[in-house]
Amino acid sequence: MSGTLLDVFNGPDAPAGDDLATCVHCGLCLNACPTFRVTGLETESPRGRIYLMTQWQRGQLPFTDELARHIDLCLGCRTCEAVCPSGVPYGRIIEHGRAEVERLRSRRTQPAATRALARGVMRELLPHPGRLRAAGRLTWAAQRLGLTRVVPAGRGLPRLRRAWRPPASNRAPALGSRRARVAFLNGCVMPVMYRNAMEASVRLLQLAGCEVWFAPGQTCCGALFAHNGDLEEARRLRDRNARAFGMEDFDYLVVNSAGCGSHLKDFYPNLGDRVRDLSEILVELGLPEAQRPVPVRVSYQDACHLAHAQRIKKQPRDLIRAVPGVELVEMQHADICCGSAGIYNALEPPMSARILEEKMDDLLGTGAAVVVTGNPGCQMQLDAGLRGRRSPMQVWHLAELLVKAYDQ
Repeated sequence: MSGTLLDVFNGPDAPAGDDLATCVHCGLCLNACPTFRVTGLETESPRGRIYLMTQWQRGQLPFTDELARHIDLCLGCRTCEAVCPSGVPYGRIIEHGRAEVERLRSRRTQPAATRALARGVMRELLPHPGRLRAAGRLTWAAQRLGLTRVVPAGRGLPRLRRAWRPPASNRAPALGSRRARVAFLNGCVMPVMYRNAMEASVRLLQLAGCEVWFAPGQTCCGALFAHNGDLEEARRLRDRNARAFGMEDFDYLVVNSAGCGSHLKDFYPNLGDRVRDLSEILVELGLPEAQRPVPVRVSYQDACHLAHAQRIKKQPRDLIRAVPGVELVEMQHADICCGSAGIYNALEPPMSARILEEKMDDLLGTGAAVVVTGNPGCQMQLDAGLRGRRSPMQVWHLAELLVKAYDQ
């Protein structure tokens, strides 16, 4: 669709000019960017996308759907931030860039149908735990009947079971002497898709001496909305969570999903400085001596929003190495995105698949029996890739590995 210079990038949520100006176009981000790595195209690089947004904002380049596709194809993995010498806040730029792209598209007679549908479904499901659990039960039944194998997106889902719920008292006591009182983010998809990881996370916190509080009334943190340009809904969910977590005092807000933790630290001014990834708090407080060895060869996949947005790479590896019996084998390019990127694999399946293939080559080269990560999207994507390669390698959340050292 053609565009005009009237479609200027100047809406209330457009990227700030000062943010865009921090990019000096040095190109050091290129080889770190997954989409540039597989295409070799300047327009699929961080500096190429920043150039597009800058020209749109200045009115020097028409806004067209063809050009906006380059913004769509960004994973938002923020790998570029970790290698940028100029400190470009690319995560903030791409979130606001997507918000502005969607604003301009909404003025057109033919908005991007897939993205509009995804936004509507997300708004109707993610902030509503009851609806999510109901969707999980329906999906579980469809899996039992083999119906999910018919749809490509269904084949990528993990095998579901009964959803995790916090205890009725909304509290879990510390095991041994209490060293901290922490709030725990229940999240949205984790309780439905990864019950084992949720149970393991809570138990590890208890073993580390934490009294765990599950704030009633909390909801989806809004990360998936912000990452996909729906900043209006992200702000609404932020306000709702701020009220929920403001009901009681706590030392830290613990998160076991990398994307959620990154979003809370960046987007929640009244909570961000108290947010800790599960690996951070476990290293800080320490775990008791392991009760049994876990003899397994493991590789570790850095979740993008843990390694690049939160700059947490050492803590998960230290925890893995501390488990007796575990052999940690590093894969090549462990900190390059696997192609999941929230709902990117559903919105952009061809590009996601190209990136995943490179990741599978690196992962299978380790000879590991298990790959560990710290984000549900990575778990789902890696599991789908391994099934596609007919590999017996398993995918575990970090908490699932660590808790095995304490299983009776």
